[in-house]
This record gives sequence, structure tokens and C-alpha cells, in this order.
Amino acid sequence: MFFGAKKKETIKIDDTSSKDLELVTKMNQEFAKSLDLKETLNNSLDLIIKRINAQAANIFLIDKKNQSFQCIASKHQAYLEDFEIPITQGVMGKAAVMKKCIRVGDVRKDVREIAEFYFDLDNKTNFTTYSVLCSPLIVSDECIGVIHCLNKKTNNKLFEENDRKLLETLSGPAALAINNAKMAKDLVDKNRMQKEIEIVGEIQKTLLSQNKKENFPIAGINIPAKVVSGDFYNFSELGNGKYGFGVADVSGKGIKSSLLMSKASSLYRCLSKTIYSASELLNLLNSEICETAARGMFVTMLIGIYDSNKKELLLANAGHEPPLIHSKDGKFLNYTEAGPPLGIMSKIKYKETTLKFSESSLYIFTDGITEIKDAEGNMLESDGFKSYIQKYQHTPNYQRLDEIVKDIIKSGRIQKDDLTIVVVDGV
Repeated sequence: MFFGAKKKETIKIDDTSSKDLELVTKMNQEFAKSLDLKETLNNSLDLIIKRINAQAANIFLIDKKNQSFQCIASKHQAYLEDFEIPITQGVMGKAAVMKKCIRVGDVRKDVREIAEFYFDLDNKTNFTTYSVLCSPLIVSDECIGVIHCLNKKTNNKLFEENDRKLLETLSGPAALAINNAKMAKDLVDKNRMQKEIEIVGEIQKTLLSQNKKENFPIAGINIPAKVVSGDFYNFSELGNGKYGFGVADVSGKGIKSSLLMSKASSLYRCLSKTIYSASELLNLLNSEICETAARGMFVTMLIGIYDSNKKELLLANAGHEPPLIHSKDGKFLNYTEAGPPLGIMSKIKYKETTLKFSESSLYIFTDGITEIKDAEGNMLESDGFKSYIQKYQHTPNYQRLDEIVKDIIKSGRIQKDDLTIVVVDGV
């Protein structure tokens, strides 16, 4: 060896640090195996309790809506799932605000509010807390919850500073794993809800009458803006040359509206088979809907009976769009008689009107037709709808409505509401 040469130093890796690195690696591997939230949480608690040598551990996630901690996983401490803890309370609240792991060496010697918090919690959970470690779960600089460890398995049951540093190290990968599992669960729940909504949409379609290609005087079309619709129509042959029909539009959008629509359509389908008075039908429907509809919800509806022998229409309107009557000479007439929508006034008595109806067509529609807008924001309105009626009036009714809706949408207008039309052709 030459004089002056430096002796090569051997770098020793701390055994504890090596174990912690192995544990973090193992945690990441375990978490990667499962995207199930419950399994991920149980895996994380098992690994953490074993490494920290804790008597019990819990994971609380923050419920932003209620501004509280909710226990979603717990090992060796019972009943915590029954409580919502305000995010401002206890060492958990401080850890979340400070975004750092906190150690309470001895609860009985610590500040009064911390001690009182654990005394109260211990009474509710039949547990005795001596020492606490609490580390925030940080994802993208946001605290999503905390890992909460209680009582070290030693004679004095107290955690030390090295334990705090260790939990702080472990909480990083645990936070990412828990967040990934939570997002996966939310995605599964969202997909499940979407599937259920699609099923509701399919059920709704079965409530609509099917068009007939043979010489039948009534046809209808419904194009939902989304998966489910707040509109419905129904028509049927009543016998002796009479045909019943109804069109309705439920206020609002979404599942709540679709459920009310399903109820209204089911009631109509049932009652219209035996009640041939348009006004009496509306009175009964209104009474039922007033009893059960959520506050602020209502249904506009037009009911009619076409008598092909007498060449007459019997109509009753509960706040629905005034229908258009296209006569054989190409002119349009409006039927404007109407009472309030269903579900607003329980004691209202609806009126019905008899109209002469021969060699004409009655068009009943929802406001999704007249209020559909072009690229400049201009609504189609009644006059615009009339031009499409005239364009396709000589097409068979079961094709006519489909052609009208296709042409309206093809013109560049953007559908934001359900589109529904029913036509009654008088001979």
C-alpha cells in the first residue's frame, strides 16, 4: 500500500431503515394485489400494527359533506364505526390540520382537551388509551383521513419518537393505496349506478305504446335527452271505433322525475282501460299524484279520446303544451283550454272539451320540441314545428314522427330535453 492512500470506507446500512424499506415495498405490493377498499384497509392495518407493535389501530377518512371523521377500518377497538367525530376534535383534528404525524406520549399527562377527548372515546368503546400516534393520509397535498395507532405493546404502553417517525414513513404509501382503492370503489359504484339507470330506461321504454304499421290512427315517438326520460305517452284501442291517448311531461330531470313519470304512466295505463272520461281520468290522476309527489314536482298531461265513428275528439288538459290541429286545408288550429298541472292543487276539477275532428291531424308534444335551440340559441317554437309537420304530413304516421325528429336534429339543433310527439289522424 502506498503511503498517503486513503482506506476505502465500508458503508453500513442501518438495519432498522432496511426493515422499514422492505415493509414499505411489501405494503405497496400487497396494496397492488387488490383494489377492494375493505381488503386494502385491513391489509394496511395488519402490516402497520405488526411493525409499530401497537395494541390497536384505526383508519378514519374525512367526510367532506359532514365535516367529520368516519372510521372505515378498525383493529382491536370496537364500536368506532358507530361514531362520527368532528374534524376539529382531538389529536386526529390536529394531525389533519398540521399535516404531520403527532405523538401523544402519555394521554393522562397531556393537555386537558386531548385527555378528555380520549377519556370520552374510551367510555364509548370500552377501551383504555395510554399513548397515541396519529398520522395524516396525504394525497396531492390534501388530507383524506388519518391512521390512528393506540398503545404500544410494552410494559409502559407508551410510544416513543422513533415510532412516530416510522408511522409517518408508512402513512405515505398507505395514503396512496387507500386513495386508489377508494377511487376504484367509487368507479365500480358509479358503473353499477349507471347500469341501474340503463335498466330503468329500458323499463320506461316498455311503458310506451308501440307504433303499428297497419292502418292505425295514432302513433308516438319519445327520444330521451339522457338515459331516462321524464316524458311519456300511451295510446290504445278502446273498442267501438274509440281510441284513447295520453301525453305527459314531468317537471325536472333525473331519476326522481323518471320515477314520478313511471308512476303517472302506470296509473294512466290502468285507469284508461275502464274510464272513458278525459276529465275524470285527470281528476283521479291528480288526486293520486298530489298524495305522493315530492314537494315542487308536478306533471303536465293531456288526455284524449278519439271517436272515429262520430268524428269527434274528447280532450282534457292539465297544464300541458297546447296541441296543434292540422286541418285538411293546411291550416293550424290550437286547443288552448287547460287547467293546472297534476300534483299542484288536490281539489281541482278538470274540464273536458268535445271537438269535431275529420280529415285532420292532432299533434300533442312536450316542450322539448318547441324549446330545442339552434347554434345561435334560437328556439324552434310552435311555428318552426308547424313547418316540419307540413313537410311530412303525407307520410304514414308511424314513419312521419321519426322523419320529423330526425330532420329537426339534423338541422343542427341541440337536444337538451326529452322529445315527445303523439299524432292522431282523423279519417
